[in-house]
Amino acid sequence: MMSHMRFLLSSAFCLVAVFAFAAPSPQGGGAPKNLKVLTPADLSGGAMRQATQGLGVRCNYCHIQGDNSSDENPKKLIARNMFAMTKDINAKFPDGKVHVTCYTCHRGAAAPLTAPPPAEPKQ
Repeated sequence: MMSHMRFLLSSAFCLVAVFAFAAPSPQGGGAPKNLKVLTPADLSGGAMRQATQGLGVRCNYCHIQGDNSSDENPKKLIARNMFAMTKDINAKFPDGKVHVTCYTCHRGAAAPLTAPPPAEPKQ
């Protein structure tokens, strides 16, 4: 009985290792493709993490699962325009620092928050 259990556990660990090795990476593997606005430096600097946190979404909100370079999802085209807009705004600051991010407008929501929350009623 114990040897059967060891065999099952060993097999399970081996299968997990094989599938983990064979599975494509979440970034599509290899060098990034289809970079129109972002650079590899932007990506390694956390641009995708900034977008997912700023909008409160996961990668598949903009990307086609398994093919991050695909432009089939229209949300990716909108995101590309938003990245271009924030890069343009930040380039105009003389100190060279990042002042505007996805979170500046989105505050963790997929749709940008264009107005402050309603005021609490006074008592």
